[in-house]
Amino acid sequence: MQQRQLGPFTVNAVGLGCMNICHAYGNPVSADQGERVLRTALDAGVTHFDTAALYGFGVSETLVGKVLAPYRQQFTLASKCGMTVEDEGGRVKTGRKIDGRPEVLRATCEGSLKRLKTDVIDLYYLHRWDKSVPIEESVGALGDLVRAGKIRTIGLSEVSAATLRKAHAEYPITAVQTEYSLWTRNPEIAVLAACRELGVSFVAFSPVARGFLTDTVHDVAALPEKDIRRAMPRFLPENYAKNLALLTPYKAIAAEVGCTPAQLALAWVLHQGKDILPIPGTANEEHVRENMAAAEVVLSAEVLGRLNSLINTETVSGNRYTEQSSREVDTEPLP
Repeated sequence: MQQRQLGPFTVNAVGLGCMNICHAYGNPVSADQGERVLRTALDAGVTHFDTAALYGFGVSETLVGKVLAPYRQQFTLASKCGMTVEDEGGRVKTGRKIDGRPEVLRATCEGSLKRLKTDVIDLYYLHRWDKSVPIEESVGALGDLVRAGKIRTIGLSEVSAATLRKAHAEYPITAVQTEYSLWTRNPEIAVLAACRELGVSFVAFSPVARGFLTDTVHDVAALPEKDIRRAMPRFLPENYAKNLALLTPYKAIAAEVGCTPAQLALAWVLHQGKDILPIPGTANEEHVRENMAAAEVVLSAEVLGRLNSLINTETVSGNRYTEQSSREVDTEPLP
């Protein structure tokens, strides 16, 4: 199976994002189903599991710990702090908040270690930069956690190239995680180049465009009421009707290549550089196996060119986030 470097860790090229097993896309996922997905992923060769304190307000980390702790030496474990629903006393609140204060990051890490049933987290991300706290202060606190043996390496999520450079000067950054797919190209503006300049791995979340590129989301009105895509501009009716028109020629390319639409999306991401590691999420065991097989799909330069011409910043309708969510990230906006 194709392998790639995630900082000092060698992992299989396609990992698993563990948000979907409990969180965000509407329909509740039972603990039994979440456990089946995690076990299937381990059996299918996933060696890079990515979770967060935020996901399910601790439920994702708890499931990962329950199912995977006995196999801890077989995979690289990533989690995140800086965006949770817990205050310093551990009491769960009704809404999430971004908080990058060192004392909060330390407390979140202690909670994550307990839920994950591990003594150390391999890669620990600042989930969002708290713009009220200097990035050097938050990263410095994570550096203290490395020195204390609580975490092994540090990552950042949804940050700009400038913020990455400031953070990296404070303490070496191992990975940057940002949304990246055929229909989300923001990292191509500056952060991908900055990662390569600094020797930082790039982890791509939502590499199948939040399900759009799997050809399974045809009617947004049919999505569950609490599905986060309902509020995303690209899924609003006026934009989504235009975006759906891209799927017919896209599916034709997948058929020509001999893979599924989801595998084509993942293969495109993998072909953007050996330093890029996609972490598709799913609550379906068969999709886990399908995603892992995407690492074996080879795309010619001609096919890559056709995909880039078909789905890009000019052809996709709508922003990726609402105005509020856009203010919470630090990535370079598209021109």
